[in-house]
Amino acid sequence: MLVHPWWTVPMQETDAQIENLQERELRLRMQVRQAPQVRQRLEAARAQLQNTPGFLPERSAELATASLVQRLETVVAQASPGKRSCEISNRSPLQESGRETVYEKVTVQVRLRCGTPELTSVLHALEGGTPRLFVNNLNVLGQRVFFNPGEGSSQGGLDISFDLSGYLQPAAGSAAAARPAGARAPAGMTTDTSMPEVDNAL
Repeated sequence: MLVHPWWTVPMQETDAQIENLQERELRLRMQVRQAPQVRQRLEAARAQLQNTPGFLPERSAELATASLVQRLETVVAQASPGKRSCEISNRSPLQESGRETVYEKVTVQVRLRCGTPELTSVLHALEGGTPRLFVNNLNVLGQRVFFNPGEGSSQGGLDISFDLSGYLQPAAGSAAAARPAGARAPAGMTTDTSMPEVDNAL
């Protein structure tokens, strides 16, 4: 009764602490051994990001807006040459409001009149290309009569509206210095390529 609480219990606690520290040391040693592979994959990811940029290349919201409109017109023209079954009825810049963030968002409100195959092609080209664009607030309404400029009216058209958005590249040095604590990059975009810190305190 005297030996167990004064000697056995403290020794058991000490053995458990030693075992935990040994397991932690083993994990850290494994992480250190993986550092060359992690660094190699990091360099490959950086090279891939340079070849497929996620941010808009323009340095101002005005130029980026014009680029978004041009991209939209190109995609629609490719999906429906000669505006036979898809056309843009409206595109207007949308002033983003709210709290300031590191990543400046540029948005254009779009309205189309398209057939279903052309709509699918347009949305896939916008969200699947580079730089990275986002389609939000998508609304699709069926029309009993759809006007084709080159062929007259036909049945089964769609009235589509959505917001087309992209993000400007942060100014040099601002991504790390100006980013608020806990701030995240836009969904689907990765900008933090720093090496994870390894706690070497045992």
